[in-house]
Amino acid sequence: MRSSTPRPHRRRTFAAATLVVAGLTAGTLPAISGPAGASEVPRQAREAAPEELKEVFFVGNNWEGTADVINSRGDYAKIGRIDMIPDKEERLLEIYLNPVKLAFFLGIRLGPGEGHDQYVDDMYTTKDGKSVVASRPSFADVVSIDVESGKINWRFPVSGFRSDHMAVTPDGTQVAVSSSISNTVHVLDMATGKEAGNFKTGDKPHENVYTDGGKYLWNMAIGEVNTDMDAPWQDFTKGDRRITVADAKTFQVKKIIDMRERLDAFGRKDLSDALRPVAFTPDESKMYFQVSFFNGFVEYDVHNDKITRVKTLPKNPETSDDRTTYVNDSRHHGMSMSPRGDKLCIAGTMDDYVTVVDRETFQEGPLVTAAKPYWATVSGDGKHCVVSESGTDRVTAIDFSTGKKVTSIPVGDHPQRVRLGHVPAYWTGPATG
Repeated sequence: MRSSTPRPHRRRTFAAATLVVAGLTAGTLPAISGPAGASEVPRQAREAAPEELKEVFFVGNNWEGTADVINSRGDYAKIGRIDMIPDKEERLLEIYLNPVKLAFFLGIRLGPGEGHDQYVDDMYTTKDGKSVVASRPSFADVVSIDVESGKINWRFPVSGFRSDHMAVTPDGTQVAVSSSISNTVHVLDMATGKEAGNFKTGDKPHENVYTDGGKYLWNMAIGEVNTDMDAPWQDFTKGDRRITVADAKTFQVKKIIDMRERLDAFGRKDLSDALRPVAFTPDESKMYFQVSFFNGFVEYDVHNDKITRVKTLPKNPETSDDRTTYVNDSRHHGMSMSPRGDKLCIAGTMDDYVTVVDRETFQEGPLVTAAKPYWATVSGDGKHCVVSESGTDRVTAIDFSTGKKVTSIPVGDHPQRVRLGHVPAYWTGPATG
């Protein structure tokens, strides 16, 4: 079950990055390649039926700076690839000329990047399928990229020095992005990139989810995850971890949920209150979430505001109990729910498996071997759980009904977020001409 892919020790602090800055010598900027995957369809044909769209998955290859576009169901075959950092040289020049930006850039590389730059985290397409909007952690921004030309439509630098998870409104007009250094969620117009509003969160905002038909926006703050102070008695160093619920129109904070209080009341003072990925039932009456250091998940009754169940999942005997070896404090990171709400798909990141859990009985299915699975979502037809295997650079589909592996396809370097989107029906990649 254990992947043979080596895992570099990822712990560093921004202070260490500052020392690197002090000793940095001048060098040449890396060359940037043009957009890949030129379309073979004539321009006239591409312009003939702009209203015809194809549902796809966008797979963000974080360390590579690309997004693979694959079928959202069936064979999950690769359709094309987009360069998500066409402005890499320009961005690096800005960073290298600013000591503060450079310190954070290197800090991201040495900390959450596990020795790599983080070029693409989250992605959503516009309703017309003409653009993909993505957060780029190392460049501390959000960009909109034209899927036809591969060129940037607009760019929004977030406050602070790192952008992270996003969420799009049900109507597809706005996108929310976490700025993990400034403890802010920015909400942007998908078409123009202009900021519609923002609100403050706990420390290191992470996951964003719209609820109530887009009326509210939930943000989960995970706190500090890039130090070696991971022993239970050092929990106080992790910062303010909480859920912030904001009005999606006024951006006024409506509710703060401190899971520390709820976990303690349930008798689980041993569990961290740093929420990782979450999944709501279709009626949004229950929320399931993962927490730092834990191989399992928690059930939260939204209406009654209390924790009702905790599920502990199997440990891989080859996984170390040394918490400092867990990637950004996450033992398990990635979960999704079947459309009917009867099954949960769990990515056991550090335990190298994926499993489908019956939501009523909490009985897990087969443990499907996967190398450092980092995210879980649902296929376009709702039949499969689709996970990114960041340890082997693959995307793998698991059948919700049987819990068994269906297929696996290769993608780029270190896939993380996998999101449903749309592109023109004829699309095979950005044009290069």
